[in-house]
Amino acid sequence: MLELRPNCELCDRDLPPDSGDALICSYECTYCSDCANRVLENVCPTCGGGLSPRPIRPRNAYRAPILSLGLGFHPASESRRHSRWSGGEITAMTARLKAVPPRER
Repeated sequence: MLELRPNCELCDRDLPPDSGDALICSYECTYCSDCANRVLENVCPTCGGGLSPRPIRPRNAYRAPILSLGLGFHPASESRRHSRWSGGEITAMTARLKAVPPRER
């Protein structure tokens, strides 16, 4: 199940589960679009992969009672995360990979 992290791991901006401004890597590292584009240049500082729009989990369980889906059954995480990488480490990773398309990294 996709972990919907509540904040940008760089600037700590709130990213509620219905935010269209959240981007994630394949390991679910989460960033706001401003940090993803301006600072990271579409490079995850942890894995080096690309960043994609995070899906929005529906609020309602539209198939209840057959399937228990939606935020009511699978809520977003409340555990805030922060990047473990320094500004210099992020800059180095971004510089090394930003010109390489994500599918070729």
